[in-house]
Amino acid sequence: MPNERHILLLPGSLRAGSTNETVLHTAAAIAAETPGIGATYYTGLAELPHFNPDHDTDPLPEPVVGLRAAIDAADALLICTPEYAGTLPGSFKNLLDWTVGGTEISDKPAAWINCAGPGRGQGAEATLRTVLGYTGAAVLDEACARIPLDRQAVGPDGLVADPLVRERIGAVLARLAAG
Repeated sequence: MPNERHILLLPGSLRAGSTNETVLHTAAAIAAETPGIGATYYTGLAELPHFNPDHDTDPLPEPVVGLRAAIDAADALLICTPEYAGTLPGSFKNLLDWTVGGTEISDKPAAWINCAGPGRGQGAEATLRTVLGYTGAAVLDEACARIPLDRQAVGPDGLVADPLVRERIGAVLARLAAG
């Protein structure tokens, strides 16, 4: 589709069936129904090697090449990550560490959805903002959202069924695509 804005969906959780995964798969479904927005769900988090600055040179490890290519191909990034021990999960911080040495994320519009319950997830948000600053990403505050997800809002297909929650996820996509 011409003029389609492509959003890369970056999950911060390795846990199958996590609410973060549910939010991003729902975002992908909403994008598929929305003219002018395309989305790809990144699936390579578990394959990324531990970050080592000595290995952040050519030739890069293949999973890192794939990550950077996916970021480069995207017009914007949407992140949904849990909070572990008051910060980002180590595996997701590792993903972000691999982006610092490249230029693919520089000036790329980025936002997140915090789907944790009320009063939770602020540590992950703060760390994410800091790390995205180091990568040069353009955080779009107006696209970042706290959308707590109750398991009761998830349908049998594993996607968010609650129309109000879906509307809020769609609004995040629209703001990010416009950014």
